[in-house]
Amino acid sequence: MAGVDTSLSGLAGRYALALLDLADEDKSLDAVADDLRALRQMIGESEDLRRVLRSPMFSREQQATAVAAILEKAEMGESTRRFAQVLARNRRLFALPQIIEVYLAELARRRGEVTAHVTSAVELSAAQRQALTESLASSIGGKVQVDVKVDDSLIGGLIVKVGSRMIDNSLRSKLQRLQLAMKGTG
Repeated sequence: MAGVDTSLSGLAGRYALALLDLADEDKSLDAVADDLRALRQMIGESEDLRRVLRSPMFSREQQATAVAAILEKAEMGESTRRFAQVLARNRRLFALPQIIEVYLAELARRRGEVTAHVTSAVELSAAQRQALTESLASSIGGKVQVDVKVDDSLIGGLIVKVGSRMIDNSLRSKLQRLQLAMKGTG
């Protein structure tokens, strides 16, 4: 995610490392990672949830109650729910999106995985995700974790970011390049 500090030295880094250690002790690294990915998606899709996480107008108790209900309804694991309660009690829920990013980045780093951020115009099927993962793994030469987001404004195609490299094969970008080329010929 652009602009997100994934260093381990800041507030988000300290909390993410603590969660990593707890999940490692519980042998639930993957379950917590899955919970955090689902939670990241929920935060991205819900303005109300973002407001609960960020607003100082809600008391600790109100934030804790709201987050507990949301995570229970989403059937999140015990480690994830307990961790969110600690964040609520410490008034640190505002940092949850950054904590999620740092946790996932550090887990991938420890496993020697590279994360590919893929934006597609439509939801990818399981077979398409698998084919994309295999293709990226063969071109990169290692383990690849694919993080897929949907942006229908792309019209068609994909944008793939791996580290500092980006491949933009979206129809939107192709049309923009064609439009610029046409302006230059006139």
